[in-house]
Amino acid sequence: MAVYTEVSDEALRAFLAEYELGELLAYRGIAEGVENSNYALKTGRGDFILTLYEKRVDPADLPYFLALMEHLAAAGLPCPTPVHGRDGAALRQLAGRPAAICTFLPGVWPRRIRTEHMAPLGDALARMHLAGRGFAMRRANALGPAGWPALLERCRALADGIQPGLIAELDAALAAILAEWPAGLPEGQIHADLFPDNVFFLDGPDGLPRVSGLIDFYFACTDLLAYDIAVCLNAWCFEADYSFNVTRARAMLRAYAALRPLSVEERTALPVLARGAALRFLLTRLFDWVHTPPGAMVTRKDPLEYLRKLRFFQAAAGPEALGA
Repeated sequence: MAVYTEVSDEALRAFLAEYELGELLAYRGIAEGVENSNYALKTGRGDFILTLYEKRVDPADLPYFLALMEHLAAAGLPCPTPVHGRDGAALRQLAGRPAAICTFLPGVWPRRIRTEHMAPLGDALARMHLAGRGFAMRRANALGPAGWPALLERCRALADGIQPGLIAELDAALAAILAEWPAGLPEGQIHADLFPDNVFFLDGPDGLPRVSGLIDFYFACTDLLAYDIAVCLNAWCFEADYSFNVTRARAMLRAYAALRPLSVEERTALPVLARGAALRFLLTRLFDWVHTPPGAMVTRKDPLEYLRKLRFFQAAAGPEALGA
């Protein structure tokens, strides 16, 4: 469920009066995503997405997110473009929440990942990293390594109720990851959450999928570019039985490197970066699992999925095992 804040017809029409978008023809809540309230709008000027930013999003970060999307879209990347109102502002208030309208992107996200998706994904990720070079704003990764110890600590009292011995295993994994975390790798603007439901595809003239949209930049930040690749290895390269599909990984990495070749240091660091990405999603899922009250509208996701992925990356014999 992804409509946490209801918007009345009257409030929405008054909000849209601040824009040059024509008459409101239809709108509906979008029941996907877990962070914000999203509505699909149809107006006299076309289709748009309205987002109300909920309490888990720091309003101070919103200028960075919106400016980054605008920058990337101007560079030719298929990502949502914030719509400015008559006063020139893209960010305003609706129903007591910060809110913005962005352009609608066609396409669908892949419910079943195929190898054919992977090269377009790698190409789009590399193009995003290259386009971000000219973006002047910076945002620290609030869910990066510096934040993991505190996140784990807030789960400590209840985590072993999910699986006995879980905290001891995570303590050891975190210590090893932090000890090996690389320094000096290339940095830039990263998406940091490029899961399949954040990538839209359409079939090209050859019948093969091509990326038609990258969405949901609300975890974007300034961090190691190779960490973004590690997130994708976690999100795109495992089968339903948690076996690692190295063919998918290799296809993504080759397409990425065709545009932005990885340095020897980045390639060597991929296993620990992948372990870190697995731990990051394990910890945020674990936090939600133990702190979400019964009946809440947030759908909890199984943290143990990422424990299995973490264990795979711990056992991986170098970057070759990850397709690099």
